[in-house]
Amino acid sequence: MDTFVQIFRHTPTWVWFVLAFLIWRGVKALQPADVAPAQLAIVPGVLTIWGLFELARLYGVDLASIVPWLLAFALGGGLGWLLLRGQSVTADRDRGVIHRPADYTVLPLVLIAFSARYVFGVLNAIAPDALMNPGVKLLDLGLSGALAGIFAGKFAGYLRRYLA
Repeated sequence: MDTFVQIFRHTPTWVWFVLAFLIWRGVKALQPADVAPAQLAIVPGVLTIWGLFELARLYGVDLASIVPWLLAFALGGGLGWLLLRGQSVTADRDRGVIHRPADYTVLPLVLIAFSARYVFGVLNAIAPDALMNPGVKLLDLGLSGALAGIFAGKFAGYLRRYLA
């Protein structure tokens, strides 16, 4: 139990702000809304930038890190695109908004994305050598890329409908 207390005490404050922000966005997504495309880009942008930053910080920028992340991002993007199929999304370009239905996937996905980033960050702090295990590294890169990709794919689907 003392280990968990130490982990939480040593978590940087900005991490809790990111968690609060992601929860807020996830809760807001539970209601239908008229949203500007730029607002829909925030969560995909945060997860993509955070994922790439951690990729570079933990593993370095090389093909062995970038390729799995990009493959997972592409697969996640396809899944995100598919999640919008059949959804009634309409655009009002005069007002500059997209009307989107309630989205029950955002909150659980942002919580999974945050939890994965947090767990791998803690693992790096307490056992950095564990991250160099090929399976652990691939799991980290795969989760990070796929989750960022899901949100990017959903955003691309919204944007396509907005621009059509």
